Amino acid sequence: MRIAQVAPLIESVPPKYYGGTERVVSYLTEELVRQGHEVTLFASGDSVTKARLLATSRRSLRLDRTCVDRLAHQICQLEDVYRHAGRFEIIHFHTDYPHFPVSSRQPVPHVTTLHSRLDVPDLVPVYRRFQRTPVVSISDAQRAPLPWLNWQGTVYHGLPEDAYTFQPDPGKHLAFIGRISPEKRVDRAIEIARRVGMEIKIAAKVDDVDREYFETYIAPLLKDRYTDYVGEIGEGEKDDLLGSAAALLFPIDWPEPFGLVMIEAMACGTPIVAYRQGSVPEVIDEGVTGFIVEGIGDAVKAVERVFTLSRKRCRERFQERFTVSRMARDYREIYERLIEDGHAVGPRCVVRHRNVAKNVAVSHRNPPLSGPHVA
Repeated sequence: MRIAQVAPLIESVPPKYYGGTERVVSYLTEELVRQGHEVTLFASGDSVTKARLLATSRRSLRLDRTCVDRLAHQICQLEDVYRHAGRFEIIHFHTDYPHFPVSSRQPVPHVTTLHSRLDVPDLVPVYRRFQRTPVVSISDAQRAPLPWLNWQGTVYHGLPEDAYTFQPDPGKHLAFIGRISPEKRVDRAIEIARRVGMEIKIAAKVDDVDREYFETYIAPLLKDRYTDYVGEIGEGEKDDLLGSAAALLFPIDWPEPFGLVMIEAMACGTPIVAYRQGSVPEVIDEGVTGFIVEGIGDAVKAVERVFTLSRKRCRERFQERFTVSRMARDYREIYERLIEDGHAVGPRCVVRHRNVAKNVAVSHRNPPLSGPHVA
């Protein structure tokens, strides 16, 4: 199959540090190449891949201090994609909706994985306008705000089985990995660690938009004697930090579309303690790969119980549900169906569920925009 993968330019593929979407694109691209498909990756010039790389920007835009207008690079990338469109049987976008006006007027089959939150009112008009565009969700919970889109399937993220090292013995610290922002609630993680009396290692980046929030609300909390802030880290460091942790804390306060770090922790055998938001009930098997909690007190009790969980079973559940080979297979089935349909926008809405947990709780609540609280 001749496949185009179109990645965001904000990070390289794979990213040097933080970048969940670009990491998933990398895993998928390399697995499709391994399976013998002819894959072209549209990404930044500092990307590393066994696929054919067509680069619009010299390097990832977040790390390019000379970049002032990121949209200009994205427009050039879209032009590059459709200059080469005749080479492909399917074009797979990971860049949200900016390509919709062009893709809807092209004959080449395409599909878009939506990696971001969809509970933003500004999104409704654009998705209404392009309601027939084929899209894929990364969790069933992600679909809740826009259930009427042309959903082709839910495909959970997957990792190579050798991406993370299984560590059978729990360490003595807790881990928090991701972004420091109001919706990720690192303040809750710090409070949980303080109450349970365990050290917490925080590996997280701070985006410019969250700099004031970090300096005002979070920096003072990092002085706590239980807190070790290590900043933004790469994959090798993440493997060690996650694998040596007793548990990953995931105390989010937003409708998380997926939460890649949860399956990264599972791959290490490390259980998760997470708040019941967004995709969490779909990803975590309660009492097997972690515990789903409702508040700080509940989280403290869960941390005390993580030592009763089997880290071996946690790793096994990762292998059963969240490998890259399974993810590639799911996407391949969607590609084949769209190619068989023979057009870019199908008249039907195909909804397929794979590994879907029952009774998924969905939150439509927006994250706090001001100071945090730990409830």
